[in-house]
Formats: sequence, structure tokens, C-alpha cells
Amino acid sequence: MQRSYDKSSLPPLSLIQKVEKKMKHEDNPKSIKYYMKQFFLREKLRFKGKRILDFPAGSGVTSNILKSIGAIPLPYDLFPEFFKVKNLTCLKADINKGIPLENQSVDAIVSQEGIEHFENQLKALHEFNRVLKVGGSLIITTPNYSNMVGRLSYFLSENELFNKQMPQNELNDIWVTKQETSTDIYYGHLFLIGINKLRLLAKISGFRIKNIENTRVKTSAVILLVLFYPFILLSNWRSYKRCLRRNKKVSMKIKKEVYGEIFKLATTPRLLVNSHIFVEFEKEFSTEDAKCNLTGSQQELNAT
Repeated sequence: MQRSYDKSSLPPLSLIQKVEKKMKHEDNPKSIKYYMKQFFLREKLRFKGKRILDFPAGSGVTSNILKSIGAIPLPYDLFPEFFKVKNLTCLKADINKGIPLENQSVDAIVSQEGIEHFENQLKALHEFNRVLKVGGSLIITTPNYSNMVGRLSYFLSENELFNKQMPQNELNDIWVTKQETSTDIYYGHLFLIGINKLRLLAKISGFRIKNIENTRVKTSAVILLVLFYPFILLSNWRSYKRCLRRNKKVSMKIKKEVYGEIFKLATTPRLLVNSHIFVEFEKEFSTEDAKCNLTGSQQELNAT
């Protein structure tokens, strides 16, 4: 016998919204901080006792999570006055001027919802590489500009969320604090980045993708995926096959490795519906060695 429910017995939507509003960000599945917390709880043995740079640290939610699992958080932010964690001090750092830490002095880095604000993302990744030990983890989260909603939003109105926001502009996307606190400018989501561009910038900086975590699924993205996935798959497959036929001087093994990774990132359904990109990179080389590897490959290509 099918059980029926009296809708009047359910809490009103406004009450649910109030509960969600009072809920801590790290406990709310709608927040990227929730997935960050779940990640570190799962990986706590790996990160226990490790020195972890938290930049930008914001109010300190991630630093507090790191502290709770026995890690040693090192919080830095352009606006440290907003940091709220007891017994932890957040120091000021401007990514454009460099992070005041020694070379290879940290075991891991968390950059949560930061890279979309950085005006020079490649320089930021170089700086992360400098302070991170070889083999260390760089964990980056950012709004998923590669998902179906992001793609449609750019197509319709060249913005992040269609029907909700205007295209990027000086009224909505340049954030400043009170003049007496700081004269620094904090850019909004001016520098949104997709997964394949992020992969390439990280590669140039000496990192490789180690793991991609799932985040909240956007229902609207799922609907769009059902409608358009065959076209996405076909278009990327044709591009993949054409690129394999080009660059005859590059070995087929290398082409399949590089283009195969790009194809997978462009067509993985979960990446097309996740609300955020959540990727763990591993530092393979210093930035200087990474550049040598890239330029060496190009010189060999041009010489043959």
C-alpha cells in the first residue's frame, strides 16, 4: 500500500531556507566548503602533521578544518582582518607580490575559490610552485565554468549565470573594503577558468592533475547535458582524431597521452554538471624545470 503524505505536515520552504542559512557553510551540501571538509576528513591521515598553506584564507573555515584533523594551517589573505579562527593568526599576502614563505616550505596548498579572482593566474601558480615541496599537493576549487550552465550562460549573455547576472562590469565585479581598512582592490569573478585551461596553466607551472573530486550536481546542468551531450561528444571526438593526424613530428604515444587527457576532461559527464571544479594537483617539477621540459620538446619538434 502506497503511503500518502500530508503536505501541511512538511516544513514551509521559508523555514528550510532559514535552517540552511543558519547552517555552517562546511556542513551545508550547497557550499563548496562542505566538499572541502569531506575531502580532508577522508584524507586526514595523509595530511596530519603537514604544513598546509591556506590562501586565500577568507574567514578561516578551511584553516579550522585543517586544524581539526591535526594539520598545521598557514593562513594568508589579502584581507586578513576578516579571519575569525581563535588561536590562529592570518597574515597578509598579495599573490601579485608573492607569498612571504621560503622556497619548498609547505607540504600542501589549499586555494579555495581564489583563482577566479587572480589577475595573473600563471604567476599565482608559479608562486604556489615555489613554496610547495616536490610531490606536494595543490588543491584548487573554483566555480565550474566548464559545466553546461556556464557554457550556456556565456553563449547567451557572456556572463557566469544567465538570467541572474549582467556581464562582468565595474559595478559588480570590483570589490573594495572600507578605505580605513585597506586600499587594495579585490576583483570579483573576472577571471573564471575552465578545467582544460586550468590544466594547461598548471602543466606550464610544473603540476599534473592527481585527482578530481565531485561536487554538488546542478539540476539545470543535467537537463542541458541530456539535450546536448551527443553533440559535445561528437565534436570533441572529431577534434581529437584530427589532432592525432596533425603534428607528424610528435610521436603518436605523446599525442594520445596529451589529447586523450584533454578529451576526457572535455567529455566527462560529471565535470559537465558539477557546480565547482575541485582538483588536486601534484607538483612534479619546479617551474624552471617545467619550462625546460616544454621548451626542449618544442626545440626538438622544430629541429626535425
